[in-house]
Amino acid sequence: MERFVEQTLLYDFYGELLTEHQRRIYEDVVLNDYSLSEVAQDLGISRQGVHDNVKRCNKTLQDYEDKLHLVEKFVNIKEKIHRIHGLAKNCESMSKEELVSEVEHISLEILEEL
Repeated sequence: MERFVEQTLLYDFYGELLTEHQRRIYEDVVLNDYSLSEVAQDLGISRQGVHDNVKRCNKTLQDYEDKLHLVEKFVNIKEKIHRIHGLAKNCESMSKEELVSEVEHISLEILEEL
């Protein structure tokens, strides 16, 4: 997964677990693409402090994912929904029984994921 997309998903799922200060720095650097220097000057801290904070936030967010697997589940379920969508678009090429069987199979996979 592209690093920015991964960081965004991790932040979407676990960002509220960071402190307000951590969230502000992380959002400015990662999501708003401000430079470390810009954020440091705005907050009155060192550039190294901003860098260290972003690094710690990345580790914290990844630690939450390693324990909870919410992003992994989300991505897997999204992929399965795309499969169901593809089946719906191409249902004319399948028998009703094949279509129902495949949708049932995918829906059971989704339920197991939850």
